[in-house]
Amino acid sequence: MIIFHNITWKNFLSTGNTPISVNLAEQPTTLIIGTNGSGKSTLLDAICFALFNKPFRIIKKDQMVNTINNADTVVELNFSVGPKKYKVVRGIKPNVFEIYQDGILINQDASTIDYQKHLEKNIMKLNYRSFCQVVILGSSLYEPFMKMRARNRREVIEEILDIKVFQNMNYLLKSKQNDLTKDITTLRHQVDLIENKVELQEKHFNELQGRDTDAISKKKEDIEKAHTHKRDYMTRIESLNKELNENEQKLLGKTKTKDKFTQLHKLEAKIDQNLKTHKKTLKFFEDNTSCPTCTQEIEQGFRQTKISEEKDAVIKLQDGYKKLLTEITNTEEEILGFDNIAQKVRTIETNVAKLTTSIDEIKRHTDRIQDEIDRLSVEDAGGLNIKEEIAKLKRELVDANVQKDNVIEEKKYIDILRQIVDDSGARAQIIKKYLPVMNKLINQYLQSMDFFVSFHLDEEFKETVRSRHMDTFNYNNFSEGEKMRIDLSLLFTWRSIAKMKNSVNTNLLILDEIFDSSLDGQGTDDFFKIVKGLTKENIYIISHKGDIMFDKFTNIIKFEKYQNFTRIVDV
Repeated sequence: MIIFHNITWKNFLSTGNTPISVNLAEQPTTLIIGTNGSGKSTLLDAICFALFNKPFRIIKKDQMVNTINNADTVVELNFSVGPKKYKVVRGIKPNVFEIYQDGILINQDASTIDYQKHLEKNIMKLNYRSFCQVVILGSSLYEPFMKMRARNRREVIEEILDIKVFQNMNYLLKSKQNDLTKDITTLRHQVDLIENKVELQEKHFNELQGRDTDAISKKKEDIEKAHTHKRDYMTRIESLNKELNENEQKLLGKTKTKDKFTQLHKLEAKIDQNLKTHKKTLKFFEDNTSCPTCTQEIEQGFRQTKISEEKDAVIKLQDGYKKLLTEITNTEEEILGFDNIAQKVRTIETNVAKLTTSIDEIKRHTDRIQDEIDRLSVEDAGGLNIKEEIAKLKRELVDANVQKDNVIEEKKYIDILRQIVDDSGARAQIIKKYLPVMNKLINQYLQSMDFFVSFHLDEEFKETVRSRHMDTFNYNNFSEGEKMRIDLSLLFTWRSIAKMKNSVNTNLLILDEIFDSSLDGQGTDDFFKIVKGLTKENIYIISHKGDIMFDKFTNIIKFEKYQNFTRIVDV
């Protein structure tokens, strides 16, 4: 909420070098009186000049300087927004524009225009038009809401509802949209141009290439035949490698077999030795009945037993020996088989090497043919240059298409955003939501002033007014007093809506000469019924009929001219 505290001015309009100060937040209702020309409306002009660099009334800037002193025009306005306190100092001759926040001067590096924007958009968050609709209701110089064009009416409502940002976004997006549309047109033209260049270059290239079409066709056939042979060779290599792997797996058992053969021979020697020993023992017992050494007779039972044992041993060893010989023979044949496999492996490896060499030769052959084709395709360096140029143009075409597609995609998003923030999008939905509230408040205020009509604003802010008998009117059909009642109802409605939204919420309300012509006595009484219902308001009524309304106000300020200068005097 904006709380206006006090204002001081000097050498402003009819005020001289002696400053005039007004406490704006002291009294709930203040009546400002004075004769015509006494300077009672100077308060309005001073406030508007301090905030917006222009007076409320139609006065040129150089005319605001006191004509007697003709210099040192200064207005100081103090207000607060939340916990922050501000002071605006604006002057003419010399030109002064200063904004203080909590006693510290805000950076003035930016231009005056930017400084003004900072005051309106970042500090107060309202402009001159919104200020006048919510804070001031003046005389004939004031443009009532109902006399505005539809576009300006909408702007006021958007300021009050704090949705003007959507309009600003819409302007920015529209500008971006236009820029992207131009970019797309340029990029499409660029793509078409590159495509035409590629087409012309390829046509020229094909004309050069066509001269050797037959020779190229024949050489391509040769390449295809060579590739067929290559595929056949590769198939054969694949088959040989499979066979090679199989035989190599078989050779893995060669060492084991050789070791076996060695062990068999060792076993053969051992069996042969054992056989000889047992045969010798058998022959001894068969040939002798007594010991040749000691001549002692060998016991007959023992002799027969040994003969039998040795015969059995000889028979077993002879059987084992035969089997061993058979195993040795088989192992020898197995070893010979391994040799055959090894020879086969070497043969396969030789064949694979030959086929690989043949494939390499085919590749060299096809490369030579391809070189011939390339040479025939482009007869000279100019043809090669064309080919390179075509490749370059195609790369440029790809880049241009990618850039174009990216811009088109970006524009799609911008289009969607514009649909959201334009008049028929989010803004329209917010306004649509608040319109019933606005119409309800307007009619409540009208009834409070004994003006019993049905007043309705549509989504385009066009009014429809119906009487009790359902006759249809518009604003211009009413008398000045009735128009003033409508204007007051709108003023109080905008202030109520602004408080709801906390967009333009302020303590100050100034009404300039509204009781002097348009409102009759009943209208004045009805107005004060509304005023009594307001809280935390500081209402200023400017009038030269104030002597009949003293009892209705908590404070009276009287302006008068003294020696050609305006001053405040006691009532």
